[in-house]
Amino acid sequence: MTAVSKVAIAGAGVVGLAAAIQLAKAGVEVDLYEAKPELSALGSGISLQGNALRAFDALGAWDDIRAAGYPFEGLTLRAPGPDAPVVASLPDVKTGGPDYPAAMGMPRAELARILLSHAERAGARVHFGRKITGLDARASDGVEVFVDDASAGVYDLLIGADGLNSAVRGLLGIDTVPEPNGMGIWRTFVSRPPEVERTELYYGGPVYIAGYTPTGDDTMYAFLVEKSQDRFGVSDEDATSIMLEESRAYGGPWESIRADLAKGAHANYTWFTKHIVEGRWNRGRVVIIGDAAHSCPPTIAQGAAQGLEDAVVLTELLVSRDTIDDGLWDEFHARRVPRATAVVEASAQLAQWQIDGDRDADAGGLIFGIAQQMATPA
Repeated sequence: MTAVSKVAIAGAGVVGLAAAIQLAKAGVEVDLYEAKPELSALGSGISLQGNALRAFDALGAWDDIRAAGYPFEGLTLRAPGPDAPVVASLPDVKTGGPDYPAAMGMPRAELARILLSHAERAGARVHFGRKITGLDARASDGVEVFVDDASAGVYDLLIGADGLNSAVRGLLGIDTVPEPNGMGIWRTFVSRPPEVERTELYYGGPVYIAGYTPTGDDTMYAFLVEKSQDRFGVSDEDATSIMLEESRAYGGPWESIRADLAKGAHANYTWFTKHIVEGRWNRGRVVIIGDAAHSCPPTIAQGAAQGLEDAVVLTELLVSRDTIDDGLWDEFHARRVPRATAVVEASAQLAQWQIDGDRDADAGGLIFGIAQQMATPA
């Protein structure tokens, strides 16, 4: 017996698909509504910490994801300049435990494809080009969901996993929204030089952070974190040119990245945000998770992991309980809100130290402390 038999989910990102997989596997009828006409993979690549890999294993998708990504251990820090000298080689805390790599990079598009395949095989119905536009929680035991302004029926629960600009969050009247933190990031997807075997970060120079993460045998994604600017109207050609020029202070593997940019590798730009919905993330039988409930700069690469943990914990409770009641919501929030809040606050603090140029800050201690917390399952 499960607490729900029919669930609607908003958003076909990593978090929404994870929730759909777990519920459908348990025999729950799942309708997942995605406003975009197809899977979106903005950002080129993604860095996944060990606790995210542990969550993928809980979904039953770990074998496929491991085969499609590039697992690695540790972190290399370099200095700017033509020689890009290595400043430090740091071990990673294995936040997923000893059975998983410390971290992994992979193409976002491939991750999305794998999770969609698992959701559909489990029996979830995925509807692209369909947006949840309204809800009516008239009954204490259900919520009527409106899709494209027409009723899609009554569900036991609506899960809002629809990202930073969550429509479900707005429909609930929650006024906490993501706020820009003052940083913007350029990303590009390029070929991987053989010497790049793990994430490498460069601090200093004309941008806050320059770095790259391997995503496959022949691929990696590279990024430059700068002071946020209005870059959203630039052409594809100008975007590539800006990233190429801003990278010239960095040597080593950046020479290969620039070669790919010069050949026309696409660059995209987004701003970093931060927010956390304090208190309860549900209003009756509607709940928000993932970026709808919390976001943070990717300074410790925990954004995807925290959203996945939201989905895993929520679905665990829904399939192990007989009813949705205050006890279920109390346990969900006790297990998720403090943990997600700690990640948001630590990530935002690390970013602010970089913005302020605070060279005395104990960034390593903060990162290590959060990693130790994440090593304990949610």
